[in-house]
Amino acid sequence: MTTTDRTHSPDCTVEPAAPADIPATIEMLARGMRDNPLHVAAFGTDPDIRERKVLQMFQLLARNPAIVANTMVARDAEGTIVGAYSYSEPGSCQPSGVAKLLMTPILLTLGVGNGRRAASWLRAWSNHDSSERHYHFGPLGVDAHLQGQGIGSELMRAFCQEMDEVNENAYLETDKEINVGFYRRFGFEVIGEDQVIGVPNWFMLRRPA
Repeated sequence: MTTTDRTHSPDCTVEPAAPADIPATIEMLARGMRDNPLHVAAFGTDPDIRERKVLQMFQLLARNPAIVANTMVARDAEGTIVGAYSYSEPGSCQPSGVAKLLMTPILLTLGVGNGRRAASWLRAWSNHDSSERHYHFGPLGVDAHLQGQGIGSELMRAFCQEMDEVNENAYLETDKEINVGFYRRFGFEVIGEDQVIGVPNWFMLRRPA
């Protein structure tokens, strides 16, 4: 399910990403999410190296046509992509056994240590995945120099409106405690907590309004 409608605010327009938008979108996500605690734990303390590894990880994710098809972007008045989110449809968020086997050598392209930590991280998230039918939300990111200006809220409003229209649950993970309060504003509630590669994580579910 991908909406074709556009959501407007004074600052940005939220709309479906076109295939040509994906390279700029994942570069923006890498900048905006470079300093997330899980990325620091997985890819190290050097910010430049970490940004390259996060970019590489998102490039791997962008190989999945379903994720690309379900990506929404926020554009500023000049048309520049300033934020984005993706989601997986019900039943498609967890890879099959064969896909997991194929994923291992792909993750190792991040480097042996980085790949192992990323694989452990993904296994932990998979173990916490909600058993209820849901749309799996994430990643959500805003460009580093524009965070705190309401762009993330515009993206969340667009996503939650979709979930309410189709009467579906939504599920997400976050490694930032400040985000727990942010997501609660949009109806998400914590259904689990865990340490993932040494980082506190929260697992949240939203039921349609």
